[in-house]
Amino acid sequence: MDFKDIIVKSWQNTLNHIGPVLLITFVQLILIVVTLGILAPVTTAGYIHSLTLIVREDRKPEVGDLFSQMRLFLPLFIFSLLAVLVIFIGFTLLILPGLAVIAFISFAAFYLIPFMVDEKLGLFDALKSSWDTALKAPISDQIIVVIIYVAIMSLGSSLWFAFLITQPMATFIMIEAYHDRALNRKSWESRGKQEKESFDDSESSTGTE
Repeated sequence: MDFKDIIVKSWQNTLNHIGPVLLITFVQLILIVVTLGILAPVTTAGYIHSLTLIVREDRKPEVGDLFSQMRLFLPLFIFSLLAVLVIFIGFTLLILPGLAVIAFISFAAFYLIPFMVDEKLGLFDALKSSWDTALKAPISDQIIVVIIYVAIMSLGSSLWFAFLITQPMATFIMIEAYHDRALNRKSWESRGKQEKESFDDSESSTGTE
């Protein structure tokens, strides 16, 4: 995995769509705060889907994209609750077990939402696919990309306005890693082309009507 290339692409995608990206990131932040985190998992799924379309089709993200994956509300909400519970138990034992649980979840479930959104997999199938992808050789690539992702997200959490940049940047890195480790590059590009052609055809048919 070419980490320099991934970081450069992620930064370019962030800058090329800076206005819409900042808007959708800010709106998601507001939704998370207002709903006390209840909508965080499912709007994150919509957020990832929206940024995936940037990578594939150079499509401008829209605020409505945040609600595009509402079908995943229950499974993602349950998974989030279980993850928080396990982490809490880990920290009640000692600091190190808690950190170990966070590290394991970050590693094993890194591609959970991309698989659920992109491949339309159920929770358990997505978890298995994410785990298999994380273990794909070389495992060191997965460890490094998770560290980069967590480091960027941690930087954003220290200052709220920095979050508006670090959130999309980290998400683009996740998408690029998913692209490289979970999908064949040719199938990724082919799928993006097919989706764009399908969208253009539907637009054309709508226009003729």
